[in-house]
Amino acid sequence: MQLPNQRGASYRQQQQQPAGSPLAIRTKKHQLDSNLYTRVAMGYVWRKEWWFVLIPFVVGVLPAAIWPSWWWLASGLVLALLYVLLRSSQITAVTQVEQTKPLFERMSYVIDQRQIGLMQNEKEGKGMGVNWDMIGRVEREGEGYLLWFRNQDVPAEITGWRAWVARTFETPMFLHVPFKIFNTATDQKLFESMLRRKNLLPAAAPEAK
Repeated sequence: MQLPNQRGASYRQQQQQPAGSPLAIRTKKHQLDSNLYTRVAMGYVWRKEWWFVLIPFVVGVLPAAIWPSWWWLASGLVLALLYVLLRSSQITAVTQVEQTKPLFERMSYVIDQRQIGLMQNEKEGKGMGVNWDMIGRVEREGEGYLLWFRNQDVPAEITGWRAWVARTFETPMFLHVPFKIFNTATDQKLFESMLRRKNLLPAAAPEAK
């Protein structure tokens, strides 16, 4: 399983100038809560991969077809539990590893048509830029938007079963943009309109006359 920029340069560090144009949408400072990330990422992974738990369970109980014993059932349950713990620990580790730690720091967003700037200090140009083509989909949830990163391509040198593992057990990553960090309601509407133009949100339904 690969974390976001373990397969190349996923984020572009910017040290010389602030991200975004003068007409960019600028937000208040915000910090992605590690508990929120863990809850959302866990929910996404287990809705998608719950059936994988059956694989180690079946492997554990398969010998019972030849040597009947309740111990094989116990071994299947243990293997399934170990898989759940391992996969879950890979998700929770995202909040601790150096590659993704910047996503959990307190910063403001500077958003324009080119990219999303994650700025620790906009005046000093300290931050990073996330190009829009790195965002695969957006969800509008109760308190804001979840901008999910696309899965990274597997490097060419990784082949066979290792490539399958890397693609299948990708670590989900997202940016969280709460409604409350927009300075005005107009800024939020402009941001949502931008998401719709980029086909990351469905087109708004026409208002009834």
